[in-house]
Amino acid sequence: MLLIPAIDLKDGQCVRLKQGDMDQSTTFGDPADMARKWLEAGARRLHLVDLNGAFAGQPKNLAAIKAILKAVDGEIPVQLGGGIRDLDTIEKYLDAGLEYVIIGTAAVKNPGFLQDACSAFGGHIIVGLDAKDGKVAVDGWSKLTGQDVIPTAKRFEDWGVESIIYTDIGRDGMLSGINIDATVKLAQSVRIPVIASGGLAGIQDIEALCAVEDEGIEGVICGRAIYTGDLDFAAGQKLADQLNGGDEEDAG
Repeated sequence: MLLIPAIDLKDGQCVRLKQGDMDQSTTFGDPADMARKWLEAGARRLHLVDLNGAFAGQPKNLAAIKAILKAVDGEIPVQLGGGIRDLDTIEKYLDAGLEYVIIGTAAVKNPGFLQDACSAFGGHIIVGLDAKDGKVAVDGWSKLTGQDVIPTAKRFEDWGVESIIYTDIGRDGMLSGINIDATVKLAQSVRIPVIASGGLAGIQDIEALCAVEDEGIEGVICGRAIYTGDLDFAAGQKLADQLNGGDEEDAG
């Protein structure tokens, strides 16, 4: 189980939002310094979000992203979402050193773009599916579509996406606990890995996710909890490794 620290970028700074609200942000300082901190704490992947880009529909924090990539210097893979709407942007990001790009709103509103991206950059495309009450949300969570999560995820899987990040937007940034049931239901319905997101509150969520990892849950995005101290990141990853190791021994 990968614990993946999130570095949300707003105006060049590392911030955290409550429920995607740009007006409810807390600043946590320099993004490159934060990237090194999580790397030294044992992170094996980083999750970046260009918040300005998500709302503008184009990259807005390129300097900060490049600084993060320089800070980790290829030691771990880095994934990024927010404002990715065309193939040129994907190519620019991958050339800069990102391992994965995350397509969210554009995957739902412009499926042809997602298909083209998977064809051109196979193995590097992750879809971000944000949902509330089982319905897909778009445009920085501001609009709910009538589309159900699972059929949408199956369609994206068929097109060749690498994995799916599933966010329960009713819980994100609220420290109210991962929606385990909905995440498992989605993971069981597709063959590609699912990464849980939204509401991680503490060590009990890590234990609960490790218990269902075999259903196809690859990791979890760690946001507000690791910034407030509700979750000690290094301890959480160590516990996940121990639980995973125990599962493997049991299986053997």
